[in-house]
Amino acid sequence: MAVLDLRPFPVTRNPGRRVPQLAAGLVLYGASMALMVRASLGLDPWDVLHEGLTKHVPLSFGVITAITGVAVLLLWIPLRQRPGIGTVANVVVIAVAVDVALAWIPAPGRLLWQIVMLVGGVVLNGVATAAYVGARLGPGPRDGLMTGFAARTGRPVWLVRTSLEITVLACGWLLGGTVGVGTVLYALAIGPLAQLFLPLFAVRERS
Repeated sequence: MAVLDLRPFPVTRNPGRRVPQLAAGLVLYGASMALMVRASLGLDPWDVLHEGLTKHVPLSFGVITAITGVAVLLLWIPLRQRPGIGTVANVVVIAVAVDVALAWIPAPGRLLWQIVMLVGGVVLNGVATAAYVGARLGPGPRDGLMTGFAARTGRPVWLVRTSLEITVLACGWLLGGTVGVGTVLYALAIGPLAQLFLPLFAVRERS
C-alpha cells in the first residue's frame, strides 16, 4: 500500500476546500475530546501522561500540556516536518472547541450512555484527525510525529499512531496517570481509524 503524502503545502492552493476542512476537523476534534471526558471511562494516552507529570513536578495540567507540545515540536526537527497554519490553529481552535463542547454536553446518567459517548468520541476523533491532517496545512504537534515517522520509515499510519499512543500511555501510567477502559480503547483504535479515514480526506497537491 502506498504511503499517503501528508506534507504541508501553501494555503493558496485550493484554499476553498482545505481551510474549511481544517477548521471543521479541529472543531470536531475538540468535540470528540469533550465526549470522552464526559464519558468518564478513561483519559486518552497523552492526557494520562500529562496527569502523571503533574504528580512529579509543581506545574499545572495546562502548563504541562504546553511544555509537552513544545518538546514534541522539537522532535519534528530530525523528522524534517514543516509546521503550517494548521499547527498553530490546532492549539487555539481545539482549546476553544473543547471548552464550548464541555459546556453543552451533559454528563451521562447511565453506563450505557457513557459507553455510547466513549465509542462515539473515539470514532469522531479518528474522523477529525483525518480531516485536519488531510487538509495538509500543518498537523498538530503530536500528529506531526505520526506523519513524520510514517514518512521517514514507510510504515503505515495506523501502526505508527498506535505505537506512539501505547508508548505515551505506558509512560503516563508509570508516572501515576489515570488509566481506564476508554484509554485502552483509544490507544488501540485511533491508529486504525485514522488510517481508514485519511484516504477520504487527504488533499492531493495537484488539486
